[in-house]
Formats: sequence, C-alpha cells, structure tokens
Amino acid sequence: MDQPAPISRPPAGVLRMRDRLTIPVLASGGILMAVMQTVVVPLLPDLPRLTGASAATVSWTVTATLLSGAVLTPVLGRAGDMYGKRRVLIAALSLMTIGSVMCALTSDIGVLIAARALQGAAASVVPLSISILRDELPPERRGSAVALMSSTVGIGAALGLPLAALVVQYADWHTMFWMTGALGAAGVVATWWAVKESPVREPGRFDVLGALGLTAGLVCLLLGVSQGGTWGWGSAPVLGLFLAAAGVLALWWWQQLRTGRPLVDLRLVSRPRVGLSHVAALLTGFAFYANSLVTAQLVQAPKATGYGLGLSIVATGLCLLPGGVTMLLLSPVSARISAARGPRITLALGAAVIACGYAVRIADSRDLWMIILGATVVSTGTTLAYSALPTLILRAVPAAQTASANGVNVLMRTIGQATSSAAVAAVLVHHSSPVGGVPIATLHGYQLAFAMAGAVALAACAAALTIPGDAPADGTTRAGDAAEAARDEALEGA
Repeated sequence: MDQPAPISRPPAGVLRMRDRLTIPVLASGGILMAVMQTVVVPLLPDLPRLTGASAATVSWTVTATLLSGAVLTPVLGRAGDMYGKRRVLIAALSLMTIGSVMCALTSDIGVLIAARALQGAAASVVPLSISILRDELPPERRGSAVALMSSTVGIGAALGLPLAALVVQYADWHTMFWMTGALGAAGVVATWWAVKESPVREPGRFDVLGALGLTAGLVCLLLGVSQGGTWGWGSAPVLGLFLAAAGVLALWWWQQLRTGRPLVDLRLVSRPRVGLSHVAALLTGFAFYANSLVTAQLVQAPKATGYGLGLSIVATGLCLLPGGVTMLLLSPVSARISAARGPRITLALGAAVIACGYAVRIADSRDLWMIILGATVVSTGTTLAYSALPTLILRAVPAAQTASANGVNVLMRTIGQATSSAAVAAVLVHHSSPVGGVPIATLHGYQLAFAMAGAVALAACAAALTIPGDAPADGTTRAGDAAEAARDEALEGA
C-alpha cells in the first residue's frame, strides 16, 4: 500500500524569519494607510484644473475616504473577529491597492472619488493589526508592538505630505498613485507571507442589519459635519442630515441591544473602562488633528499677513516631519510607561503634553523653530495617547472581540478628527481679514484654534483619569468585569 506523502513544511529558518517580520510588516501597513490618506492633500489646489471639476466636487476626494473609512472600520473589525483577522486585513489592503490603481489610471473626478472611497477601507488596518498582535505575541512583546502600531498613524501622515508634495512638484500627479498602488501590492504579498492567521474567532452570523444601520447613521452624521462649513450649519440639508443621523442611530442602538450577536456589543461599550476609553479617543482625535491642520495653513500664509512664512507645500511637510520621527522614536517609551504605570496614566500624560504643545503654539507662532517645537510637542503627546488607547481596549474586552472593539475606538478618533476639521475651519473663517483681496485667517484666529484644541486635550486628560483602574499586566479580566460579562451572557440567553 502506498504511504501518504509527507506534509511539506517551510524550513525552520523561514518560519523564524516570518515571525521576526510580522511586526514590521503590520507596521508598514499602518504607515501606508496614513500615507494614502494624506497624499491627496497637496493635489487639492490643482485638481479642479486637472479634472475639470469644481473645488466643491474635488473636496469629495477627501470626504469619500473619511466616510468609507469611518463606516468600514467597525464593520471590517467585526468581520475580522468572526472570519479571520489576517484574511480581512489582506482584503482591506487589496481594496486600498485597487483604489490606488484606479486613481493612477484616470483623470475623471467621479472615478477618483469612487477610488478614494475604496482606499478608505485601509482605515481598518490598524485595529485589525493590533488584534493580530494581541493574539500572536507573548505579553512581554505585546506592549511595545501595539504602541508602534498605534504610532504609525502619525508617522505615515508626517511622511505622506512631503512625499506627495515632491511627487506633485516634480512628476505627473498620477505617479503618486502608482507608487501607493505598488506599495499596497507589496503590502498584500508581505502580509500573506509573514502574518499568521489568528486562531481566535467569535462564531455566529454577521449582523447585516446592524451594519446597514450604522452605515446610514454615520454617513448622515459625518456628511453633515464635513460639509457644514460649505453648505451652512443652519441650512436645511445639514440640519436634515443631523436629524436623520440622530433618528437612525437611535434605532440602530435599539436594534443592537436586542440582537444576539450584534455588530457592536453595546453592553461592552457601556462599561466605564471601555466607554470612557472611547470618549477619550474622540477627544484625543480632535486635539491631535488640529495640529497638522492648523500648522499647514499657518506656515503657508503670505508674509504680508505679518505672521505668515509663505512656505511651499514641500517645506510645510518638512515642518511636520520632526513630529513623525518623534512618534517613531517614542513609541517604545510609551509602552514602558504603560507597563510601569498603566495605560490610563499614559493616556492622561499624553493628553496633558498635547495641551502643553498648544500652549507653546499660543505663546509664539511667528518663529519657524518655535512652530516646529510646538508641533513636535503635540506629536509627542499624541504618541503617548494613541499608544495607550488600544492597550486600554485590549485589557478591557474579551480576546474574541478585540478587532471590533478597536475598530470602534478608531471610529471615535475619526469622528473627533472630522469634528476638529469643521471646528477649526469655522474659527478661522470667522476670524479672517482680506490680504491682497483674499480673506486670510488672522493670527488671533489661529491662537483661538490652538486654545480650543488645548482645552479639548485637557478634557481628554480628565476623561482618562476617570477610567477605572487597569487590569493586571497579563491582560486577564478583573472580577468585576467578569461578573458583568456573566450577567450580559445570561441576559442574552434569556
């Protein structure tokens, strides 16, 4: 009788290499995601001429990515918990790559907007990767890896702006998307090769109705927030969107509480350790986003304003680059602080440092070195805060729900960033004066925006300090949380 053929396994050296490359591959995916979100920014002034579309239509190349990312992050996070995190991660990177190739092949604004919506799927890369790290790494390596993964958002944003500006200035603008498409394809292959599929799953039927309800509610909410400045905050379309969002999300909340396997476990969210972490994420996202948004406009303002430096978009990106390097270097430090003092202390410290950075910006926003210093201090605080948020979530939720819970946390950061963009724009528009016939924000307007972001950072610090004490260092659940989980399961069974 023929003997069965032996199972072919990769050599031990190959397996060890894959294990060593897991963290770098996942981190590079997070950086690529952040780069993809920022590369279109230098193009915005020229896209109306390049595509023949209006400036309002062109702005949808940013809005579409924001909306799709916000909607798909919790949905893909839940799908990862149910069907495999590596599988869904590869799918998200593939959608981003397809979107990049579509952008590279067209100058039609409709196709560009659709392609940018596909690229928004990459927003789920970070929460999915963090969940994989929890499942695959031993506790002693997990903290620093999660901190690095969280910092990739700021690192990629700092790298993406100058890189895109250089490409736009010296090459055809489609080249930028060919580059992100090639990097995305390499990321898909590297993830398939180096990342193992997590064995942790939560079986059940996917909550399609919950996904549709959340999609409709978030689209109405974020569309109203992102377009309020353009359409008018008191206009009928914006007010209608906000009312629709409130109604749809209220019905969605009711449906989620009555579903056996909901898209978002609201009983879990209602626990203080989880819910307050989400509140802190929203506030931190608001405070963080104002830094790059306001800095970019401030240093590019004409010298005729009396405070502006008149820098090019390339020089502007280089001003933000030290902040990205700082985030890369400080991510291991933030992990050590969390290990020694707990992630809620790291989060509170990070929010306080962000507020200090804005105090520097208020004190001096005329000298370039002070502007860079203040922006870098804000980035330092962001590193501490963003590295602590997923650690808080990992310690507070069951292993089978880490991707969906982190997806909701990233969603809250996204809502905070969208709200920050709208609030900063409203402040700067209200405090502007004509320079050469063009309305330009005043220095006082910028200082008010810094003060607003700093106050929100202090609110994030206060929210962090109210989070109940951390779980033990090994990630086990406290007795109180275990009792809550048991009660929730009993309610679901009933």
